[in-house]
Amino acid sequence: MAADTISVKSPKKTTTPASKSKKSSHPPSSKMVNSAIFNLKERSGSSLQSIKKYIAATYTINIKRQAPFINKYLKSAVANGSLIQTKGKGASGSFKLSDESKLQMKKLKVDVSPKLKKPVAEKKTSKIVVKPPKAKSASQMKVSVSPKKTKVPKEIATKPKKIAAKK
Repeated sequence: MAADTISVKSPKKTTTPASKSKKSSHPPSSKMVNSAIFNLKERSGSSLQSIKKYIAATYTINIKRQAPFINKYLKSAVANGSLIQTKGKGASGSFKLSDESKLQMKKLKVDVSPKLKKPVAEKKTSKIVVKPPKAKSASQMKVSVSPKKTKVPKEIATKPKKIAAKK
């Protein structure tokens, strides 16, 4: 008896790339880096470390995963002239916005930082305890009061000039 084998092919599944199906909760790295440099306002340029620190504090992202994209943008932006590298080589060093980029950021007048609600910190109220003064004996209660002379500035000390009444 011969065993008949039947091969069944499963239909191919069509999948979409992960980048198209998921939308990121943060803006592109170019906007994040430009806003970081613009908001840090450092004269000698913002360092890569300070840019990453600003992005991590402002946007809710994993900075270690975003680092290659930030480095890639910095290199390409220096090459095309939208950023100026003041120190270092490649993606390391300090970076400034070019004059064109500064004008664009100012013209937008849009807050490029995300509009995330930050938790409001509770105000700590400190209680002030006032202790009543201790009773003093008669010898301690002697108080000498001497009038203090206050100095009056020359401008106030002089009599004001009479202003002619308007007719």
